[in-house]
Amino acid sequence: MRRLAVVVLLLVGLMAAGWAFFKQPAEPSLAFRTLDGRRMTLDGLRGKVVLVTFWATSCPACIKEMPDLVRTYQDYRGRGLEMVAVAMSYDPPAYVRRYAEMNRLPFPVALDEGGTLAHSLDVRLTPTAFLIDRRGRIVSRTVGLLDFGRLRVFLENNS
Repeated sequence: MRRLAVVVLLLVGLMAAGWAFFKQPAEPSLAFRTLDGRRMTLDGLRGKVVLVTFWATSCPACIKEMPDLVRTYQDYRGRGLEMVAVAMSYDPPAYVRRYAEMNRLPFPVALDEGGTLAHSLDVRLTPTAFLIDRRGRIVSRTVGLLDFGRLRVFLENNS
């Protein structure tokens, strides 16, 4: 039991350390289909700071960070933050829709039917988040829970 706890703590620590800062252009052709049927593209969001998070209703860490995502979006939306929560392809659309409605998610929620979005960004685990600057460059990729203190510092300086 103690060995399992050590392994779990090690994995959580590695995921928390997943902030990898690098600058590369986001894929402008990347398109999202939201639950309400809208089509969004990263190129269409240029000029805004964008947080794209890949999640699943079956992912405990994803569900844990959702209230912080909502608060962050509400606090920074007026300053140019856009957020897109992309549900993984294995997540049943009815579950995603029900979760989004029950929790009144204020940001766009998209379905990754077929897994093309996750594949194009090499997403293998949830949650995985990409922070994209106003010029459309990916400035960080986080596998695991977001460090919201660090995210808010970035948003204060860039929104």
